[in-house]
Order: sequence, then C-alpha cells, then structure tokens
Amino acid sequence: MSITIHGIAASRAIRPLWVATELGLSFDHVPTPYQGGATRTPEFLALNPNGHIPVVVDRQTEGQEVVVWESMACALYLARHLGKADGAGITPSSAREDAEALRWSFWVVNEVEADALTVLMHRVAMPADRRKPELAEAAEQRLKVPMRVLEDHLERQQQAGEDWLAAKRFTVADLCVASVVNWARPARGLMDAHPLVHEWVVRCMERPAYHQAKALG
Repeated sequence: MSITIHGIAASRAIRPLWVATELGLSFDHVPTPYQGGATRTPEFLALNPNGHIPVVVDRQTEGQEVVVWESMACALYLARHLGKADGAGITPSSAREDAEALRWSFWVVNEVEADALTVLMHRVAMPADRRKPELAEAAEQRLKVPMRVLEDHLERQQQAGEDWLAAKRFTVADLCVASVVNWARPARGLMDAHPLVHEWVVRCMERPAYHQAKALG
C-alpha cells in the first residue's frame, strides 16, 4: 500500500495532510498548487476532472487504486480506512463517533466555510488595499447562527464529560470542523461571543500534527 496526497498545506489540502500526519502514515506529498495551471494538466485532470486540490491516491496491496477528491472526503477516507478504530486515535471507534464525524464535516462545509473564508480573506489574507471590510462584517453576522450551534454542542459535550466534538478525545470530527472554523478566528468579536468555540479551536490548532502538516508547504 502507498498513499499519495496532491496539494499544498496553504489550501484545503491541509485536511488530508493533517489526518495523515495524525495517523502517522507514510505518504508521498506532491505539492501541487491551485494557481498557475498545475491542476489543469492532462495528468492532474485524469485524477480529478474538476481540476481542484486535494487529491488522495491510495494504491492498495491487492493492486487496486482508490482515488479520492474533495477535501473532507479525503480526510474522512484516510481516518476511516487507514486508521485504527481503537478508541485512542482520531479514527471513529463507534457508530456514534462515525455519525458525528460525518454530520459535523458536512455541516461545516454547508453552514460555515464560505463565510469563514470571507472573514479570512478580507480581514488578514488579502492585501490591505483589496480588502472589503463590509464583506467580512456581513459574513461575521451570518456566522453568529452556526457558531451558536457549535457553542451549544460543545457546552453539552462538556456537561457529558467530553471535551471534544464526538468523544472524550480529539477525533477526525474535530479536525475537519476546526480546519474551517480556524479561518474565522480573525473575527475577534465573534470568537469572544463564543468562548467555548474559541477555546476548542485553539486546542485543535495547537496539536503538533497540525504544525507538522502545515510545514509541508
């Protein structure tokens, strides 16, 4: 078996790179950027006809080749199929944990990602002369609803004796959701209004595996 991950850490490819690092997998990293036409070559389009990173290629021992694209699908695939469901690592170890990983990953893409990316781009990432604060402010207003959903869930988790989204331990559910919520951290007022979310996402982003994956470039 061999794993190849196409993409750069400064993109949604951080999700499978982070999962693979958390799992301690040996993998080949092809640092394919999303700019400059690298994802529009015939070779790359044969992997992902959408022309987007990341792409995970799992060349299995029996000769099969599994190709996965869409960042959340890549992250969940690696955790569910290459991790150990031992209740110690990030892989879901029960139907409940698996359901939490699935629902929160879908939720964060649908309810949070677009507005969180707007906050990131128009608060810090874009050159100052290209930022539009009014777009960030509108996105932050919309984010109040999903952030309250997440805040309430984390409060219930703490009351149940669990400090993470799906369990007493950090799982792929936390990884997937934090990889998006982290983009909204420049919205200081939003974070201050949701202290459990802020404390949780900081804990997630302090994990050594995240920093190792981010350093891949």
